[in-house]
Amino acid sequence: MKKISVSLIALALTTVVCSSAFAAKEITKEEAKQYEKVGEVSTTKEYTAPSDAMKDISQKADELGGKYFVITSGNEGDKIRGTATVYK
Repeated sequence: MKKISVSLIALALTTVVCSSAFAAKEITKEEAKQYEKVGEVSTTKEYTAPSDAMKDISQKADELGGKYFVITSGNEGDKIRGTATVYK
């Protein structure tokens, strides 16, 4: 039983490390000039922090096939809104 628990914990930690390793990364507009534009993504939801919106944008950029993104707009209020251009 203990061996199974240790294995599950190790698997969970590996999954967290690997998934964050593949997350799209925010870059500057200057850095983006050296990459190919893939498209644009946006998010509009109720979040507890702007970092949650960034995580959502990063995930959507991944799904679009991008490795990088540049935030093009953002707004905080009742909901946090953001848009980004995605690059690979």
